[in-house]
Amino acid sequence: MKNQIMKTFAIINWQPVVAATVTATTIISTTSPVFAQLLKGAGASFPQPLYERYIAEYEQETGKKFKYTAIGSGGGIRLFTNKSVDFGATTLIPTPIEQNQMEDGLLMVPTGGGALAIVYNLQNVTTDIKLSRKKLAKIFTGEIGNWRQVNPRLPDKRIQVVVRSDSSGTSFMLTKYLSQITKGKITASRKPKWGFEVFAARPQDSGVAGEVRRIDGAIGYVQTSVALANNLPIARIENQAGRYVRPTLKQTKKALANVKFKDDFTTEDINDPKDGYPLVSLTWLLINKKYTNQDMLTATKDLLTWILTKGQEFNEELQYTKIPQDIAKKVIETANNELKFRPY
Repeated sequence: MKNQIMKTFAIINWQPVVAATVTATTIISTTSPVFAQLLKGAGASFPQPLYERYIAEYEQETGKKFKYTAIGSGGGIRLFTNKSVDFGATTLIPTPIEQNQMEDGLLMVPTGGGALAIVYNLQNVTTDIKLSRKKLAKIFTGEIGNWRQVNPRLPDKRIQVVVRSDSSGTSFMLTKYLSQITKGKITASRKPKWGFEVFAARPQDSGVAGEVRRIDGAIGYVQTSVALANNLPIARIENQAGRYVRPTLKQTKKALANVKFKDDFTTEDINDPKDGYPLVSLTWLLINKKYTNQDMLTATKDLLTWILTKGQEFNEELQYTKIPQDIAKKVIETANNELKFRPY
């Protein structure tokens, strides 16, 4: 896209889209009986709690259904590219090579922002654990292997590192952050080679959470809502300003306060923000631009409109930030203009 223009939008005081805005930007739908067809999507586990809420609320409000399966961002990109699903979901921005393989085009639709929690299991430890930037990096490179090396007051117990086994946006998010704070010592990757023998690798955030909860001495990384749902202790992480913060909604908003969106609705680098919680990301839906089925096109547009208007009302309940009203309106307008019926 020529001359991509970057704009900065404040996230802290995003407000729900007012009725007039919704009316002005809502995509026109039909009443075709085929409309009840089920849209199917797959991808990142990072937004899974949010999308599960969307599914329930969307059906209750409209009587229409869609399905979402968490398989990891890499898997979502792959299935979307192969046309195995109607939409994908990712916390990764597809590479130029991946985008060139998407024959029906690509519209990136941001749906919310969230934080990656560092979770642990230390029985009989009731106080919050604080992890400096250096010690976090050393744990995930195997340089620190005992909890007493983190803090002399902690148990003399081996650190059991649990990671994602699949191609994961959360793994990329963590390793990209670690790469920045170690000046490239760690390589950012969707499926990292950690350089030491981790205790376990499990698919999806749910798999990591389950393993951490099972093993005394374990540490891992999952989306914050998953950590809270599993009642896992969450570490305080040192941010760039030297403060130790938890991945609360307030701290996530601070970290995403000046996100820069490009014309294609992807973002500038938001890892390691100067303020707020340091491990944050936006998440996107992957949407086709060309459709050979008019009902599928209309159903997709209706779902996107709902997510970017009424659906946003549920984001903060689940510890996700909202998409700025300006961006939400622009995405809907782009969907109206660029998602097309192609009967061949």
